[in-house]
Amino acid sequence: MGSLHYGGSEDAIRIDDRALAHLKVAIATKLRRNESFTLSWRHTTDDVEGRSTIWLHPSIPLRFTFDEPEAPQLNLKWIEQLMMSANSSGGISLVDEMLETAEAPDAAESPDPAGE
Repeated sequence: MGSLHYGGSEDAIRIDDRALAHLKVAIATKLRRNESFTLSWRHTTDDVEGRSTIWLHPSIPLRFTFDEPEAPQLNLKWIEQLMMSANSSGGISLVDEMLETAEAPDAAESPDPAGE
């Protein structure tokens, strides 16, 4: 479980390492462009039930801390989804990762059920 440290607050925002790695890419992209936006998430099971939103601005200190020493392989679809939400009026909403599933073969590639 990683942590996001924002501004001068002593309280860390606890986020799963894998999710935080993807979120870091989306946040860094927006801040590098000098864009401000909100970040919203549901509280972890360790916190009081609920959700939170913060305003992210390039001038406010931000630090990402990961428990895992190795960076995970990134899912580009998940980053794209986070970036799409970042560009919306609602800001980034930390959503669960969407895993790609194997697609069913085309009908032309399927064996003929009649055996022909």
